[in-house]
Amino acid sequence: MVKLSNVEVVVVMIPLPAQGHLNQLLHLSRLISAYHLPLHFTGTTTHLCQAKNRVQGWDPLSTSNVKFHEFSIPSYETPPPNPNSTTKFPSHLMPSLLATCHLRHPISSLLHELSRNYRRVIVIYDSLIAWVLQDALSIPNVECYSFRSISGFTIYSFICDAAGRLPADAENEFLEKISSMEGCFTSEFAEFSRVQTEFREMVNSGDLYNSCYEIEGFYLDLLAKEKSAGNKQWAVGPLNPPKLFDKRDSRKPHKCIKWLDEQEPNSVIFVSFGTTTTLSDEEIKELAIGLEKSEKKFIWVLREADKGDIFTGESREVELPEGYEEKVEKRGLIVKDWVPQLEILRHESTGGFMSHCGWNSCMESISMGVPIVAWPMHSDQPRNAILVTEVLKIGVELKDWAMRDELVSSDAVAECVKRLMDSAEGDKMRQRATELSKSVVNGGGSGKEMDSFIAHITR
Repeated sequence: MVKLSNVEVVVVMIPLPAQGHLNQLLHLSRLISAYHLPLHFTGTTTHLCQAKNRVQGWDPLSTSNVKFHEFSIPSYETPPPNPNSTTKFPSHLMPSLLATCHLRHPISSLLHELSRNYRRVIVIYDSLIAWVLQDALSIPNVECYSFRSISGFTIYSFICDAAGRLPADAENEFLEKISSMEGCFTSEFAEFSRVQTEFREMVNSGDLYNSCYEIEGFYLDLLAKEKSAGNKQWAVGPLNPPKLFDKRDSRKPHKCIKWLDEQEPNSVIFVSFGTTTTLSDEEIKELAIGLEKSEKKFIWVLREADKGDIFTGESREVELPEGYEEKVEKRGLIVKDWVPQLEILRHESTGGFMSHCGWNSCMESISMGVPIVAWPMHSDQPRNAILVTEVLKIGVELKDWAMRDELVSSDAVAECVKRLMDSAEGDKMRQRATELSKSVVNGGGSGKEMDSFIAHITR
């Protein structure tokens, strides 16, 4: 680790107000704060409360030099998620994302204030909130670095799509397998993203990735070739701590952990689709029956997607087949609230993860050595699923993106679960996942790459 003296540099974090983005930047803040740099974490009062309430895996006292700035913004709509929408993209979060424009002026005021007290102000901002930095260009000692919350594989594929060209390396057959982007985003979000890209290109001095060369070095190298002169990149992942802070002495363990303690090693599949996915009643029924048919033990997190403000309104009451919970109670645990995902993935009884393949969940699963049943829902998830199943070969595909409009049947669920949890092929995937986890933990970017980034910003 780089040793610092006479601190003249301050870091400001600007996250996007969605759980997968908030979580990654909060973990990055923990890593940077270990270098004893003053760090300011910004956001709305609601979303900072959300981030702090849900953080897991590390001692909250380890961020004693992080100062949180809670900014008030005008109220915005917080519609509920629509389980019957024609696409899985969380359109209900758009009012919350659009409301981030109101953070421009309070963030500008903070940057001006800090610029008078430090030689250099380093801003690390989510790539989808670049428009709040319009005023940064007028402050000479401010440098802005974009945090990319998705995989390098996916980002490079997006670049190729946008340019209308094949991948630079013709032998890379995996990128050629990628399906259409149709259904990944709404037109409203595509326009929002385009605007953020324009502002990012104006202010950006470099990129940070929640990834590492052990996972996707080939694609990170391709991205490096796309950079303009002077625009650097650092793969500083995994951001989540592979070795978790054990809080069992200070609180009762979550019921999921108590239940896992009673199971055999690698006997349980963890089923969770993140914070932006809402399943329809029909999908829930087929998944429920499929898990029952698989005859494998499971923990199923059955909850609604987050609203723009998770602290307001009521959530839809999800219906399971009549008598289902009683029927599976000896080998299945259904949880309808927030769970400690990192602790579940870390547990020796967890042998698989049925996931939407959001990058946050992928990185957590990879770092914990858990293979994946891939059921992508929207955004970058279909491409992350290809990275997991085709490139890394640590997962099985439950839903091909080309068949995204078709209902996943209970038979398909049961077949994929048994394939991962009860076959020689699944055992090999678990072994590969374990080996990859060890290489990531021992050589991952949160060491040497983070040292390089810190040396760069404190030069």
